[in-house]
Amino acid sequence: MKTFDLIIIGGGAGAFAAAIRANEFGAKTALINAGLPLGGTCVNVGCVPSKTLLWAGETLHHAKHHDIPGIKLEVKSFDFQKVVQDELALVEKLRTEKYEKVLKSLDHVTLVEGKAKFISKNEVEVNGEKLSAEKFIIATGSTANVPLIEGIQETGFVTHIEALKMDKQPKELIVIGAGPVGLEFAQMFARFGTKVTVLQRGPSILPQVEKALTDRLTEVLEKEGVTIITNAETTKAYKEGDKKVVMFNVDGKDQTVQGDEILLAAGKTANTQTLNLETVDVEMNERKSVVVTETLQTTNPNIYAVGDVTNAPARYETTAGREGTLAAENILKGTTLSIDYDTVPFTVFTDPQVAGVGTSESRQMKEQGVCNCRTISFEHVPKAIVMRRTEGFIHMAVDTKSPKIVGIQILAPNAGELIATAMMIVKNGNTIDDVVNSLPMFPTLSESIKIAALSFTKDITKLSCCV
Repeated sequence: MKTFDLIIIGGGAGAFAAAIRANEFGAKTALINAGLPLGGTCVNVGCVPSKTLLWAGETLHHAKHHDIPGIKLEVKSFDFQKVVQDELALVEKLRTEKYEKVLKSLDHVTLVEGKAKFISKNEVEVNGEKLSAEKFIIATGSTANVPLIEGIQETGFVTHIEALKMDKQPKELIVIGAGPVGLEFAQMFARFGTKVTVLQRGPSILPQVEKALTDRLTEVLEKEGVTIITNAETTKAYKEGDKKVVMFNVDGKDQTVQGDEILLAAGKTANTQTLNLETVDVEMNERKSVVVTETLQTTNPNIYAVGDVTNAPARYETTAGREGTLAAENILKGTTLSIDYDTVPFTVFTDPQVAGVGTSESRQMKEQGVCNCRTISFEHVPKAIVMRRTEGFIHMAVDTKSPKIVGIQILAPNAGELIATAMMIVKNGNTIDDVVNSLPMFPTLSESIKIAALSFTKDITKLSCCV
């Protein structure tokens, strides 16, 4: 039997970060990977490939719709397959450079290919072989949900994984779910020329985002030809000739929509089913996610968990990576490091992007019954005017008992870049005065944060450009 100081189950961002940290400590470590290739979701079927295709769609769209007088651009051709092949080639390159080569440089880490399951508190079995260790980190990630829709299996569908490597572009696409994945893919395919219909069970897209921002994003997407139907409970799927049909109910009335393909984007489920966690007394919640403490420890003190497999509040590649680093240090060195998830930003990579950090108006109202908030249009941001991109909003929430800024949400081009500044403002506990007294470069979209802060004390319609 092979014995290790630490066994990490998984091969994605969280697992690799943990392996790198364990290697720095000189811990003899096994990295057990199954399912997706090394790199897990992010590099293989998540951030890297999806954002590559999104950028292609954005380039195609703005070549046609830039709104600059005196310039007329012509898109002579669009080759869907060539765009997809370029995306897959980039995935392979980054997987090689950032994961396979990195792994080879980790002298104390051994890769084991196969599916692991616990057989005792100190042992896992992989491919019929037993491996033992005193400490373990679970980083097995998650898998796309398949909702309980009558006939969906027989009708056929794709998840984000298959949608990233389609052989043929669908002429009509039905997207079930209006979260980040659903909206990103909807806009991307619409910009490629596919007719897209999005079915959202709830009353709004992106439920975690302020209504003013989601309402505006809905307008933008619908203007681009995406049909969004909210309060739609999907009930049935079936084939009709060479088409796939989805039946849904809105306000008690059954309706149908047809397409060449159905994309399921209705959330994810933690990959815990085959780990045999009952054997090692690791608690899971009702969603089968591993329950962890702030320090990422499970109910078994010798087992930690990170990333999508856990019940942690934020599920992003960046948090998974950081969690992996902290979990390795905590389990090997006895530290109690943790993440302040309230200062972790999120981004939805539509165009315009949606990004946020900290608390929101709806959260303040729910927790305190009152809010101190402002929502400012990018029509007041000079750089947005220059770019002909004034469709966005910035929403700022301030503590109800002090001038400290506690949350910012942005709908704008490159909002994912802008939110880095907002993150530091929230993380550092900066006040309105701190931001008002700052000097962001003019003209930039980052000025929007200062303009939002100014709106708490001034009429921003009566200010000159570079105040």
